[in-house]
Amino acid sequence: MTAIRFVAPPPGLEPLAAFELDAVAGADGLYTLTAVERPEIRLFTLDAERHLPGYSPELPDDRAADLGISAPEEALLLVVVTPSAAGSTVNLLAPVIVNRATGAALQLVLDDDGLPVRAELAALAGAA
Repeated sequence: MTAIRFVAPPPGLEPLAAFELDAVAGADGLYTLTAVERPEIRLFTLDAERHLPGYSPELPDDRAADLGISAPEEALLLVVVTPSAAGSTVNLLAPVIVNRATGAALQLVLDDDGLPVRAELAALAGAA
C-alpha cells in the first residue's frame, strides 16, 4: 500500500485528496485507488508505462514542479479504468501522475481532443 496525496482533489471527487494505492493481486500493473476518508470510493487504475507503451502525455513544467518531479522516471503514470460487462475502458484524457518517492499526485486533464475519455482497453492492448 502506498499513501497518495493529491495536490488538488481529482475532478469530481472534491474535497477528497488522501488516497491509498494498492496493487491488485494477480493483475500486474493494475491498482486500486481508494479514498482514505471514504473507502467506498475506489477507482481502478492501470500502469500506463507497462500496458500502454505508446501513451506518453507531456507533463507541463509547472505541474511537474507541483509534484516535485524533475525526471520522467520519478513519475508513475496511471490511467483510470472503467470495467463493464461489455469490456473495460481507460481514460486517456485525464491521467493520474504520482511522484514515486513522495506520493504527491495530480489528475492532469489534457488539452487534446484526440484522446478519449473511454478508450477500449482491449483495442489498445491489441495494438501494443
